[in-house]
Parts: sequence; C-alpha cells; structure tokens
Amino acid sequence: MEKGHLDFDDDIHAYVLTHSLRESDLLAKLREETEKDAASIMQIPPEQGQFMSMLVKLIGAKRSIEIGVYTGYSALCVAQAMPDDSYTVACDVDEHWTEVATRYWAEASVDHKIDLRLAPAVDTLNALINDGQGESFDFVFIDADKDNYDSYYELSLRLLRPGGLIAIDNVLLFGAVVDKNNLKESQKNIFSDESIQSVRALNRKIKDDERVDISMLKMADGLTLVRKK
Repeated sequence: MEKGHLDFDDDIHAYVLTHSLRESDLLAKLREETEKDAASIMQIPPEQGQFMSMLVKLIGAKRSIEIGVYTGYSALCVAQAMPDDSYTVACDVDEHWTEVATRYWAEASVDHKIDLRLAPAVDTLNALINDGQGESFDFVFIDADKDNYDSYYELSLRLLRPGGLIAIDNVLLFGAVVDKNNLKESQKNIFSDESIQSVRALNRKIKDDERVDISMLKMADGLTLVRKK
C-alpha cells in the first residue's frame, strides 16, 4: 500500500507542538514533575492530553472513567474539559503516584469532579456495573496494566452509553506489537511478553468487533478510538 502520509521527525514534531499546543502552566508543571520519575514513560504527551480534551468536548461528555491514573495528567485534561457538574471515576492502585495527582487536581479546582478509587480497576468497574451504572458513562480512557486490557475493554463497553467513546493508549507498545525487538532495553523491563501478546490480541479483536466503530491513530504510542454503536 502506498504511503500517503508524512513521517514525523523531531523538527516536524516540534513544529506541530509550536503551532498547536495550548498546555496550561499547571499542566506543564505536572508534566515536568512527572518527568523526574523513573516510570515517566507512562506519562501521556501534552498533545495527546489536548486531543482527549477536545474529544470529550465534541461528545459533550459529563461522565467518564479513567483506568490507570499515574500522576493524573490525563484525568486533569479530561476533568478540565468537562462541565462543573461532571463526574470522573479514576481507577488506580498506587497511593504514591496518585498523591501527586490529587494535589494537582486540587490546585486546578477539579478535585470535586474526580472520584479516586484505589483498588484493582476490574473490581471498581464491576462494582459500578453492580451498582446499576451500566451504559451511563460517556468516555473511558484505558491506560493501565496491559495484561488486563481485554477485561478493561469488555467492562468499559458495558459501562459506556451507545455513542460513547473509549480511548485505548499504548496500542503500538513502542513498536513491539510488530516486533518485540523494537523495544529499547529500558522498555523491555516494563512490557513483558504477556503484555505484548495481550495488546496484540486486543488490537485484532477490536478490528473485527461489530459492536463498535474504530480508528487506530499513530499518536504518541498509538491510540485507538472506539465508539460504541
């Protein structure tokens, strides 16, 4: 298939950021603090956060779920893009990282919109379903442990309203979905063979899933958008 796109080098990427990025001072401060962490590879880039902000505005989202909070950058982007009476369930298991998140959410005055659940995300999602909240959420962002991606996807579909949107991060795994040797040595310690197989399997599954409309974007480490029919 003939390539009909531009391969982004550093100069072109810098041009895109210079001419489109509107990262607030607070978001930049959070991003820079996170970059000091050894696990900062888990941080989404600012242009992805801005893109997600636009998505939730486009669909008029008022209820969202975040699976994998880390230091809270993406949740902050989404919360700031939704109205004051919106509601986000933020799922994570790490108290250290989420302490950073809650500090910045409070500084941004969006902490009242975010319900942080420190528990395995599968448990939290099942609890929401059992609480009668199925098909009541507008937007879900999946960016957590890759081994459970299929479970997160299926549970998110049950919680998402028709017409709602799921954004799934790291669907390219720094090229490992094509060849695991594309990973750098430092990345191999983060993404196990099981994680790679899990993401590959979900990518194949979503492509053929007639319950949804899909688009896989070559943004950051790969972002798949799934619209529930």
